[in-house]
Amino acid sequence: MRSMNEQKIIVLTGSLGEGHNQASKAIMESAKRNYPHLRVKVIDYMELTHPRLHVAGQFFFVQWMKHFPSVYGYLFQKTREENALIHMLKRFSTFSLHKLGTMLEAEKPAVVVSTFPPAAAGMSLLKAMGYTDVPTVTVMTDHTDHSYWIHSHTDYYMVGSERVQSALERKGVPSAKISMTGIPVHPLYSQPVDQDRLRAYYGLKTSEQVVLIMGGGEGMIDKEIIELMKSRIYPHHVRFMVVCGRNMKLYQTLLEDFADHPQITVMGYVDSMHELMAMADLMVTKPGGLTISEALTMKCPMLLVKPLPGQEQDNADYLVGIGVARQAMAGELQHQLLTLMTSPSILQEMKRRAAINTHKDSARSVLTRLMDIQQNYRPSREWADMNPVPYEVLNREVYANESHNHY
Repeated sequence: MRSMNEQKIIVLTGSLGEGHNQASKAIMESAKRNYPHLRVKVIDYMELTHPRLHVAGQFFFVQWMKHFPSVYGYLFQKTREENALIHMLKRFSTFSLHKLGTMLEAEKPAVVVSTFPPAAAGMSLLKAMGYTDVPTVTVMTDHTDHSYWIHSHTDYYMVGSERVQSALERKGVPSAKISMTGIPVHPLYSQPVDQDRLRAYYGLKTSEQVVLIMGGGEGMIDKEIIELMKSRIYPHHVRFMVVCGRNMKLYQTLLEDFADHPQITVMGYVDSMHELMAMADLMVTKPGGLTISEALTMKCPMLLVKPLPGQEQDNADYLVGIGVARQAMAGELQHQLLTLMTSPSILQEMKRRAAINTHKDSARSVLTRLMDIQQNYRPSREWADMNPVPYEVLNREVYANESHNHY
């Protein structure tokens, strides 16, 4: 067996939501900085298997989240546990697996990592059908235990919290197959920062209290936040920094609305999120898995608004439970925000709890565990005796061929 130094890690991601991509990039960037001898290649699973549909899929997914969140939440809860519906969805996500198999033959990776549930499903089925026995690892990018992440031929899981580890164990995953590495974030979030220098660079006074407003990559900022900023009922020492992401329409609108407002800075998509979080006294955000992991690493208190029913609500429940965030229910945002802005002791306690619950340099922890897995992995005896069916037959196979009693 060759050493990991001579081999490649394939990271399979997906473009439904920004978190899967950001986690994959974090792993790749950490390898460049800490293990330059490793070769990490990130591949979009949707683009690989459905090149004509993946762009349309991204668009319709975002529209679905914006306009029909309750439908998404219903389906999420309906499929949280293994049942016929999630069984069908897992099978659907494995169409065109011959492209995944062809990629594996060409790349010959030492380990395959999935940060995207359909990719984990595809890799698990390839293993079940005898096409590969490369170690397959799933990096879970939310604090959730949804069954879509869990597949019988996944070899290892890397999770962000004890909550997820315990949930997987209850679902039958052996504890030896679970590592609590933290959700991987870019190494920049683990670097020391000079807050005074950053504040001077961004034109902020030492006495100003910075509230960072985040809407995720798609800039889904709640209208209640915008109305609050327009109301000017907050203290004079508060400075709002609003990140609109890729939502150019919102960016242009807010630039016009707050052009002459000295307490509000409006930005589009930024590459310096780690600097903004380092300066922030409080972040108002939706609880996406990567955003909250970055904030935890920076020990930034959070006020969570309108989480999507599903994994975002699971993330919110986790953060509130460990005391690093509060969730503003409908109509509570103004009260919650003003309370936190005038309660430095509460914010300080949130910072203290974040320091306890964060995973510093989580992407490096993932890579360290991957190297250990590859070096100690042994192919199963069952796989050595299997004769894979032709690829054209594979895509017609019933997903039930993959045993759900594998664990």
